[in-house]
Amino acid sequence: MFRFVHAADIHLDSPLRGLSGQEGDNARRIRKATREAFENLVTRSIEEKVDFMILSGDLYDGDWKDYQTGLFFVAQMGRLSSEDIPVFLVYGNHDAASQMTRSLNLPPNVNLFGTHHAHTFLIPDLSVAIHGMSFRQRDVTDNLVPGFPDPVPDMFNIGVLHTGLGGLGGHANYAPCSSGELIAKGYDYWALGHVHQGQVINRTPYIVFPGNLQGRHIRETGPKGACIISVNEGAVADLGLLAVDVVRWEVLTVNAGPEDSFSDIINRIREEIRTVSGEMDGRLLACRILIEGKTKIHFQLESSREPLLAEARSAALSLGSSVAWVERVVVQTEPMGIGVDEKEETSFMDLAQILGKAKDDPELLKMMESQLGELVQTLPYDLRIDNEDIALKSAIDREYGELLSPVIRFLLADIREQGQKS
Repeated sequence: MFRFVHAADIHLDSPLRGLSGQEGDNARRIRKATREAFENLVTRSIEEKVDFMILSGDLYDGDWKDYQTGLFFVAQMGRLSSEDIPVFLVYGNHDAASQMTRSLNLPPNVNLFGTHHAHTFLIPDLSVAIHGMSFRQRDVTDNLVPGFPDPVPDMFNIGVLHTGLGGLGGHANYAPCSSGELIAKGYDYWALGHVHQGQVINRTPYIVFPGNLQGRHIRETGPKGACIISVNEGAVADLGLLAVDVVRWEVLTVNAGPEDSFSDIINRIREEIRTVSGEMDGRLLACRILIEGKTKIHFQLESSREPLLAEARSAALSLGSSVAWVERVVVQTEPMGIGVDEKEETSFMDLAQILGKAKDDPELLKMMESQLGELVQTLPYDLRIDNEDIALKSAIDREYGELLSPVIRFLLADIREQGQKS
């Protein structure tokens, strides 16, 4: 019997999003999260006395800013080397050979798969054969599976591959292949990387994405970590999750009742954060607050985005300086009868109709295209294909009518709120 750890998509020193202009202990903790999660992985692997580790690509997040990223990785590999734990590594699209201008010699316990063809490393004492191939460039559009070696007889065969597996989960379809092709290869376990949501695609043989090691933004919610696999008599006996994330992202939904006040909503946000943070086992809760419901204060909430976010962050801090951090507050409430006279309501609805037509105004959309189109194309590739900001996504997708929608909603809410105050 033996055990191994399968991890992928570590993205060491990746800049976590949503932190622009943010300072303090929580912001610093979030910025260091990918390193701390990797340290946790190494610590847990040593504690669990695993026989080897597999890293299935995107160890880095692109070219290093300086050598500190590489030195950190080497230091962690040194910890595993002192425990006689070998590591088998493929490079994916983010750390492809063409992406990196700096490099360091790897410790002897790290076995790196080459970029020219699939190669096999053997662990004779465990009767294990590990087959893999690294990315030479970021945009690998060829199916690499046909070039993988045949399984070694009388050994437990593992394939290590960074792949989109047909564009699973909306990820770029690098090294495209199908699960049927992986099954047909005859291996006992496929250690995949690239898809950030952990999932078991197949069980005979096992085809597994462990997900990324540390959630980096609100689209990467829930527990994150690596898989730990037990093999007995040539077959997978158990597969579990080693949760090593230090910051956990969650979307918290708060209901706004018909008669709730602004203070009621803030108190409800505080209680929701208190409840969920109590389930984090010491991790920092990074959350987005979603406010729903039909309420008389709909327009007040819509027109008070900045003070609402400040109050939500204050509510989180009131629970302790390192308990939770609020990334954003999203208002999705609906208005209810507010008792305005018929003339005022008619005027407001006329204005709403006029502004609403702006989304379909050809001249306005053409102007936005000319001003935003070229600017968007200058954004980094990964930001354009993988972003969670609704407004930014609308601009990238050239959906300028959708880009106007939140602006119009905010303007109408502010007009209505000011009207109620007068």
